[in-house]
Amino acid sequence: MDLGLAGKSVVVTGGSKGIGRATALAFAAEGANVAICARGAEALEATAKEIEAKGVRAFAAACDVADGDSLGAFLDAAKEAQGGVQVLVNNASGFGVSDDEAGWAAGFNVDMMAAVRATWKVVPWMAEAGGGAVIHISSTSGLEAGSPPAYAAVKAALMSHSKTLAINLAPQGIRVNTVAPGSIEFPGGMWEMIKKANPKAYGAIQQSIPFGRLGTPEEVAAAVVFLASAPASWVTGVTLSVDGGQHKGNL
Repeated sequence: MDLGLAGKSVVVTGGSKGIGRATALAFAAEGANVAICARGAEALEATAKEIEAKGVRAFAAACDVADGDSLGAFLDAAKEAQGGVQVLVNNASGFGVSDDEAGWAAGFNVDMMAAVRATWKVVPWMAEAGGGAVIHISSTSGLEAGSPPAYAAVKAALMSHSKTLAINLAPQGIRVNTVAPGSIEFPGGMWEMIKKANPKAYGAIQQSIPFGRLGTPEEVAAAVVFLASAPASWVTGVTLSVDGGQHKGNL
């Protein structure tokens, strides 16, 4: 199946590790040029080289997405380097898991407002070009009770934001969707650390998933790439869980 992504310009925030890195590489494998940002320069450089190894252009810059000026400067530079932005993946997360001022601020500033500001920035570019796709990376934590309050609330807000934008931006040919990963494991990630520090908690989560394992970043990335693709042209306003059946609700 031709996904129609060759030559497109894609931006992935938080694109140097985990789901962001896998998503950037999946787009590159489809022939898209990819711009990524994160705070760590070393991981950014390594991922940019992996993108370029797939025969496409890469643009990488250190950026604190919680800072509106820094995020705006990155997006302007990405547009200049890539000649436009047809796909935006809002992936960065502050992992605000503490129920205090710091936890709520991390979630609101990094997860929510970075996605809002990035979307504000790129939508006019997409509209001028005749359309585009915006994808928020949320979490199944936003679909049910049981997760840290700040984290769950912000992830739910991303879903609501996506649905409203999908309706508002459809006349401009811009689709907006959300991907909600379940528990995803990768080297250096949260679940790898939990596996080492608290095997009992890790095992409980593993047993809650019908497939008996945690997911991979590549499995999430495949869903993101599909939602940005031409075959998904009639899909907008959707929250797609990628969780191996971990979330048991009907909605």
